[in-house]
Amino acid sequence: MDASKMMTILLLLLLSLAASRSQPDVCGQAPLNTRIRIVGGQVAPEGAWPWQVSLLRNGFHFCGGSLITSEWVMTAAHCFDDTDPVTVTVVLGRQQQNGPNPNEEARLIAALIIHPDYNPANFDNDVALLRLSTPVTFTNFIRPVCLAAASSTFFAGTKSWVTGWGDIAFGVPAPPPGELMEVQVPIVGNRQCYCDYSGINPITENMICAGPREGGRDTCQGDSGGPLVTKKGPVWVQNGIASFGLGCAQPGFPGGYARVSSFQEWITNQIGGDNLPGFVKCRSACPDPDLEVTCPGLPPPPPSNNCSCAVEVIMKCIGNKGKGCAHPFVH
Repeated sequence: MDASKMMTILLLLLLSLAASRSQPDVCGQAPLNTRIRIVGGQVAPEGAWPWQVSLLRNGFHFCGGSLITSEWVMTAAHCFDDTDPVTVTVVLGRQQQNGPNPNEEARLIAALIIHPDYNPANFDNDVALLRLSTPVTFTNFIRPVCLAAASSTFFAGTKSWVTGWGDIAFGVPAPPPGELMEVQVPIVGNRQCYCDYSGINPITENMICAGPREGGRDTCQGDSGGPLVTKKGPVWVQNGIASFGLGCAQPGFPGGYARVSSFQEWITNQIGGDNLPGFVKCRSACPDPDLEVTCPGLPPPPPSNNCSCAVEVIMKCIGNKGKGCAHPFVH
């Protein structure tokens, strides 16, 4: 084999390896999202959330989702309780539901995988994966989000953001042209959320909650399956999947989400191969204020929360090879 052919083969091999490893390099980056912070209940600038997906049933939006690789979307399992995936179109790069969207692409669903332990009675393990009919090409308007890795912690008060095309109040659809909305919400600890939903819906370790105590900012009907994200350093990390709530934005009842970090192993096993999502381990700084919460029926907090090494992990995301302080009660 002559030198030129060997060089060509080597170049192709390197390009192939680069493509297979590129997912963690591009996830969570939103070049058109340049704002320092987001205030509640406003129209999202076009391209600000390039992983946001709209699921259309017979041509009409019914749920959200998030792009996690070039050919996989993550959403809520309950979006398909009564929906045949054959009737669903996956739309990426969309800004408005009514009107032109020059940056969007549409795909059909090649495979639907619902978590085997999904419980529709209480929304535990409310996660599903959609394999696209063909991969998408990443642009400034279509990019994957990073996913919270196993053992990530997001303590009470952590600022997060939710996006979607759902109702703007209970039973009140967004007015035309139905633009993508965004709102900032604080994380609510699982102990507090357990107390809030006591007797209504059990809060499991596979859930995470978010919303202000006074209400007024939340997801609503049509936002299910969409992403709850937190910015850590230069990237956006998805820590929740919109799942359930009592009405919309009610005081004392935060929104309920599937906890993404609980599903890293399951997601990895389902997708397989080299085109895996970018997982990022995130740690909140101790102390965890949620450990002070108590109410009837709530088990006592763990005796120690290992805050001795918090100085090493304060509000930082650690790559897959990094080591962080373990926490016995994940939030």
